[in-house]
Amino acid sequence: MKNPPLPARYLPDAIEPAQVRRALVIKLRHHGDVLLSGPVLSSLKVAAPECEIDALIFADTAAMLTDHPALSQLHSIGRDWKKLGPLTQLRHEWALLKTLRSRRYDLIIHLTDHPRGAWLTRLLRPRWSVAPARAKGEKWWKKSFTHIYRTVGGGRRHTVDTHLDALRRLGIQPSPESRALQMRPGAEAHARVDAILAQHDLQAGRFIQLHPASRWFFKCWPASLNAQLLQQLAARGEQIVITAAPDERERQMVEAIIAEAGVPVINLAGQFNLRELAALTSRAKLFVGVDSAPMHIAAAVNTPCVALFGPSGDKEWGPWGVKSEVVTSTHSCRPCGQDGCGGGKVSECLYAIGVQQVLGAIDRMLAP
Repeated sequence: MKNPPLPARYLPDAIEPAQVRRALVIKLRHHGDVLLSGPVLSSLKVAAPECEIDALIFADTAAMLTDHPALSQLHSIGRDWKKLGPLTQLRHEWALLKTLRSRRYDLIIHLTDHPRGAWLTRLLRPRWSVAPARAKGEKWWKKSFTHIYRTVGGGRRHTVDTHLDALRRLGIQPSPESRALQMRPGAEAHARVDAILAQHDLQAGRFIQLHPASRWFFKCWPASLNAQLLQQLAARGEQIVITAAPDERERQMVEAIIAEAGVPVINLAGQFNLRELAALTSRAKLFVGVDSAPMHIAAAVNTPCVALFGPSGDKEWGPWGVKSEVVTSTHSCRPCGQDGCGGGKVSECLYAIGVQQVLGAIDRMLAP
């Protein structure tokens, strides 16, 4: 039996959630990381229902939090601002700062060690602020925030739980119902996807989605093994939709898989934005793919997952809160976190995963 959480009175510097009128959550990372920060918004909203919660992210990751039910306003930073010249960048930065200052935040939750979060916290001067411990420049870093939280290392906890440590450090215990991922594709995305499915005579809940690529190719299962998997699934009579980002390398990988497999497959690679991809995934009966943002999207729309993991840590990054199975090799060195063995961009632990392993996981996920 688990021990109940300690009441906030045992934490001398705990905050009173009811006193937080506006909060800003900062997550300046890639798409999947931003999506995994959503439970912080949900958990804070449960603890402080009257609080207006904003988020600050990179502009290209906005789809991950757009229309999140706990979100009041979504602010963004363009990754390309630095390329626009000093004066243009300064105008963008100043406009963002003025907008954030006008919100008069009581609380800032910074979920990474990105220095921008510390500078913004100093400039915005909230009553409370919290950030993770940082090894470099720790004295300056600590003085930027009222609270510092420490996390369990070694890949022993999921990233969602690590994010929620920020709230725990403030004396806020996340409720079980607020920990789920959420992504709202929107009516327009659903309508476009439904029209495309109708063109291919596909019904929701009747097809498997295969998403073999990642922006980091050292996380990818080999094309030849993906092709063999397609052959096996097609022989069983499964309808298969294959997807990828609108990136030339990913599309070439998909084309190579389809050419080698030589079986019927519906190729929708590169045809969707992220919200449309979420709408499609919500219609699939199963998502099969590698450690990538689309895998997290599948979890966020509650589609069962079979996820192949190599050098990245499945305990940290596996499908969260959804029926799933992670497939790995028995390599004792994994997860190493390296970009391929020896930095060579090829991960032998992924090449060692057999087609029958993946088929077994698929069978277990599809079993009634």
